[in-house]
Amino acid sequence: MLEQKRILATSIPGPKSQALQQRKLAAVSAGVGTGLPVYIEQAAGGILRDVDGNQLIDFGSGIAVTTVGNGNQRVIDAVTKQINDFTHTCFMVTPYEEYLEVAEVLAEVTPGTHEKRSALFNSGSEAVENAVKVARHFTGRQGVVAFDHAYHGRTNLTMGLTAKNMPYKHRFGPFASEIYRVPMAYPYRWPTGPENCADEAFAEFVDLVHSQVGEDNTAAVILEPIQGEGGFIVPAPGFMKKVSDWCTEQGILFIADEVQTGFCRTGDWFASDHEDVVPDLITTAKGIAGGMPLAALTGRADVMDAIHVGGLGGTYGGNPVACASALAAIETMKVDDLAGRARAVEALFRPRLEALADKYDVIGEIRGRGAMLAVELVSDLQHKTPDADLTGRINKACHAAGLVTLTCGTFGNVFRFLPPLSAGDDLLSEGLDILEDAFVQSV
Repeated sequence: MLEQKRILATSIPGPKSQALQQRKLAAVSAGVGTGLPVYIEQAAGGILRDVDGNQLIDFGSGIAVTTVGNGNQRVIDAVTKQINDFTHTCFMVTPYEEYLEVAEVLAEVTPGTHEKRSALFNSGSEAVENAVKVARHFTGRQGVVAFDHAYHGRTNLTMGLTAKNMPYKHRFGPFASEIYRVPMAYPYRWPTGPENCADEAFAEFVDLVHSQVGEDNTAAVILEPIQGEGGFIVPAPGFMKKVSDWCTEQGILFIADEVQTGFCRTGDWFASDHEDVVPDLITTAKGIAGGMPLAALTGRADVMDAIHVGGLGGTYGGNPVACASALAAIETMKVDDLAGRARAVEALFRPRLEALADKYDVIGEIRGRGAMLAVELVSDLQHKTPDADLTGRINKACHAAGLVTLTCGTFGNVFRFLPPLSAGDDLLSEGLDILEDAFVQSV
């Protein structure tokens, strides 16, 4: 096990990482960005060790992927065994039990007690794309409604669902048709105040779908229970339930995109659980498989079984090694009560973030749930003017001190915190110390 200790052996990035970055620039498309060009050679728990011997505290989990931590022993053992057995046959050619087991456990842990079916894929984008395919096929309708600040992926269809232009959509169109966008119930920025947000946003949602799409033309509404790349926006309490119930009334499928929120990250198995919402379809990826590429679409049996044979699938979808990793990761979540651990992480982070907000009036809001938390930075509290420049300066200061941090938000002014749930309290507290120092240096 890698020692759970921050070590700064060189400047960040060090000379070996800088040399590798030059190789990257010469060999990899410039379109593939790098937030922090330190090249990792080993990782475990809450530590990333780079090629220069620096050990960095991880507040990103590879964007919410390594929830159970890098180096999880159950995952290592399961993957090793599966690789020794076989690495691939393609489930659509000659199937294997591991795929079935993942589908069975998804039926168990996802919201609702109804009969469910799953199909496995490689990425969150792929799961979302297939959710739209299924919804359109089942309903015989074409319209899909998404929300402001949404992020659903980088494929052509999912770029259409994604709200933010740069860097995700800029000059990549035209995008798939019959996609419509409505306002998000964003309490911090709702014009008449957070107390009115849920009711007014829902009323506007219903009106716009009726007038611009037509209920009978709408196949699905897709919503992130907590928006990810858009800025960790938590919808106003009750909004998600109102939308879900309305969809049921109208014969519209409600899709919960839980790619970033799923698998204990928010203090529940799924963020939909907190809102008492049972989606018709739910997309998952990221934290599902301990770092291996796997995604899933899970939904009502009648909906998922309506698709003709061969209509869903893919060469690598549900790869046996990724399935073995997922089963081990989910076992870890159960045995180690990682949902409870996420709530403990929030209990550690919130007081420290609130103390920062009391000291610096650039923090407009602290939001999120469990180990999916964020602060939104503004240049003035009254007008809530986004401050992307300050966000960038603080981010660089954290990186230089050995803390891996991530930013997000439609306006580029949100810090998001996604630590591995395997990271110890001492390490997390040290990371928060570094964050506080970064504010001292930057504000």
